[in-house]
Amino acid sequence: MIGNVALDNQVILAPMAGVTDLPFRLLCRKQGAGLVCMEMVSAKAIFYNNKNTESLLEIAPSEKPASLQLFGSEPKIIADMAKRIEERPFSILDFNMGCPVPKVVNNGEGSALMKNPKLVEEILSSLVKAVNKPVTVKIRKGFDKANAVEIAQIAESCGVAAIAVHGRTREQYYSGRADWDIIAQVKQAVKIPVIGNGDVDGPQAAKDMLEQTGCDGVMIGRAAQGNPWIFRDVVSFLDKGTVPEPPGNQEKKALILEHAALQLRCKGEYTAVRELRKHLAWYTTGMPHSARFRQMINAMETMEELMAGVETIFA
Repeated sequence: MIGNVALDNQVILAPMAGVTDLPFRLLCRKQGAGLVCMEMVSAKAIFYNNKNTESLLEIAPSEKPASLQLFGSEPKIIADMAKRIEERPFSILDFNMGCPVPKVVNNGEGSALMKNPKLVEEILSSLVKAVNKPVTVKIRKGFDKANAVEIAQIAESCGVAAIAVHGRTREQYYSGRADWDIIAQVKQAVKIPVIGNGDVDGPQAAKDMLEQTGCDGVMIGRAAQGNPWIFRDVVSFLDKGTVPEPPGNQEKKALILEHAALQLRCKGEYTAVRELRKHLAWYTTGMPHSARFRQMINAMETMEELMAGVETIFA
């Protein structure tokens, strides 16, 4: 349970900018993700009615429960925009304090907020008061030093319903090993559900994280790129102790074609083809001739070319 929202299971798709769009979330939900998280949306962009933001806010009935993630650094704008969009069909409102990219951090947003506990308290208390839906927060171990426990306790005191902890500092980005000890420390320090994130790359790692940290759920990010089946595998392993057979080429091909059709429907041909390039590279990593295929992908301009390329590699 996250607030009043019941999840099917404790395995969650992490929010990833440029990846967890509507088509990808639908595929991960279908493969068994208990909760899917949307790409982060700027509170300021909603305030200024930015036209590109509308597509980021789109939610399909079949992906519920979905978590919508806001980012920003101005408490009033964040709270007001949360209230403005609350009627949309997301189930949980997440606030981003983990994004490491310079253009976000240099604005004092994302993981930069972890350096300013007082501002964190202002943002989260006003956000929780502004909406009736459960508010969650995603943090890192810290910015350049560990202070996840302090930030988690502030979040809990503000009425946040759950907290996701990525076991790396901002300085680490995604390099090195994630520190699962910090996740355990946060779990011991708060009573709300804690979701562990970092280096969960398969069923055994998910089980190990749950056992080693005592966390309530696991969040899977980069390991789901090109592999939505990871949710099916992890859920099966945690429930029954068995992992299904890996997808064969025909199953892979069918899912890629489904992904392409969803992209085309949601985004139109021009954008769909360009955004599918990275997904096709992920889906085909390690397959025979995949390096040559990746070169071919980057030259594709039309859905017809893309389909022909898929037929070629899966021939």
